[in-house]
Amino acid sequence: MAYNSNSRRSKTKMLAILGVLCALAYVVLLFVRIPAVMFLKYEPKDVIITIAGFLFGPLASIAVSIVVSLIEMVTISDTQIIGFVMNVLSSVSFAGTAAVIYKHKRTLGGAVAGLAVGTIAMVIIMLLWNYLITPLYMHVPRSDVAGMLFPVFLPFNLVKGLLNAAITLLIYKPVVRGLTRAHLIESNHSGTRPSKGSVVAVILVSLFIIATGTLVILAWQGII
Repeated sequence: MAYNSNSRRSKTKMLAILGVLCALAYVVLLFVRIPAVMFLKYEPKDVIITIAGFLFGPLASIAVSIVVSLIEMVTISDTQIIGFVMNVLSSVSFAGTAAVIYKHKRTLGGAVAGLAVGTIAMVIIMLLWNYLITPLYMHVPRSDVAGMLFPVFLPFNLVKGLLNAAITLLIYKPVVRGLTRAHLIESNHSGTRPSKGSVVAVILVSLFIIATGTLVILAWQGII
């Protein structure tokens, strides 16, 4: 009976945290939407979705991405079901892939590998689905969209994935420490402790990626 009680409490805590992460991802979506190129905007909600996956596994990231994309569709989206499908595909391919790899290797190296593969997966999947779906959204021939795949959609999704990966690496451990100190998760969520040199290297590389991505977006906007 004690075991069942503890199990129920753990599930309740997990659902509560996932609910908070859903709300946080939606707030980020509302207030951090940065125009990049054409109709494409960068918003870092996938960082929150990835953290959900790192904490509770790939199914958690899938669930959060569906919930947030559904709320977005019925509140602020002007692309309706098309936008919903594309948002879920983008978030799941990035966050879900990263969470699968991190689940099997809970180390700093596993997180980096997961985020790198997640970025590649998202870029490839979104190229395919932009080719299929974007003509319906833009009301243009598919040949026109094909001409935008490599000069527009590929660099945008690559920059988006790299930015999300870098931000995730910077904030995941502090989030875990905060949740652990609040007794909302167990300490084993933090994974294997990396060396200080590895942590410093990841922080520096992440900051460099964020700075580079920011400059690229500013260049796309014609600001610099």
